[in-house]
Amino acid sequence: MKVVIPDDYQHVVQGLECFSRLRDFEVEVYHDSAASLDTLVERFASADALVLTRERSCIDDALLARLPHLKLISQTGKVAAHIDVAACHRRGVAIAEGTGSPVAPAELSWTLIMAAMRGLVPAINGMQQGRWQVNIGDCLAGKTLGIWGFGKIGRRLARYAEAFDMKVLVWGRENSRRAAAEMGLGVAASKDEFFVRSDVLSLHLRLNAETRGLVHYEDLICMKADALFVNTSRAELVQDGALQRALQFGRPGRAALDVYDQEPVVDADYWALKMDNVLCSPHLGYVERAGYEMYFGQAFDNLVAFFGGRPVNILAPPAGESG
Repeated sequence: MKVVIPDDYQHVVQGLECFSRLRDFEVEVYHDSAASLDTLVERFASADALVLTRERSCIDDALLARLPHLKLISQTGKVAAHIDVAACHRRGVAIAEGTGSPVAPAELSWTLIMAAMRGLVPAINGMQQGRWQVNIGDCLAGKTLGIWGFGKIGRRLARYAEAFDMKVLVWGRENSRRAAAEMGLGVAASKDEFFVRSDVLSLHLRLNAETRGLVHYEDLICMKADALFVNTSRAELVQDGALQRALQFGRPGRAALDVYDQEPVVDADYWALKMDNVLCSPHLGYVERAGYEMYFGQAFDNLVAFFGGRPVNILAPPAGESG
């Protein structure tokens, strides 16, 4: 059985302890990003299974039609819009789904918040260039952290904020707002109030048809001139071009980003990298050693179980599709 693992940008998968679970399989690993259909077909054509790293590769019907040997897609973490689930079921390709963890993305979000508010990167860069105290930052105590999406990650951020003497303001669906209120946290009366009052506003939503483009330019320019907008979830939650326009307008005054409309970002002229008031990290939210061992460990276990005749964690067909 042949297994293909694409998009191992950092050359780390084969060094994980859990990689030994694939010792009985032929495994081919690719370390770059490929978007061309023909390239993907060439790489995947002989694969019985794919192990996908989060959402780095898109699997659609046109690609599946040219992969006659493919039997399984084993996904690290949860399946999202990068896989055409209905097409997989029509073509007899099973999808084994993993689980996620809020720990690493919550920690990364908080790291970006602290670094952006204190202006750490330009200060450190200035020191390395022989300059001393080139800027001045802002502390977090007394400020309001706006959290849009009160799931596992949002709740962890709320705890971090309270430890730093911040006020917490939550926005989201009714159940999210209710849960926040039951915990004694602030709940915005409206989306407008949420954007106006937040000194730091962090998105923690899953990307789907309902949430795509949910944040508009008109929302962003309601923010304070010294506010920080943070997105470690998905770039597509924000309307195309809206954040760049808002930052150029001056509201919010700064942003911290871990996600982008096209990844990987390898163009030094990408708009966010050219703005002094934007802090960028290369989609590191879930990228840390313990998380990788968990994500890939479960993906490999799901794969071994499937080809051992005892499939587990197989995604059900979409509503209206036959099994």
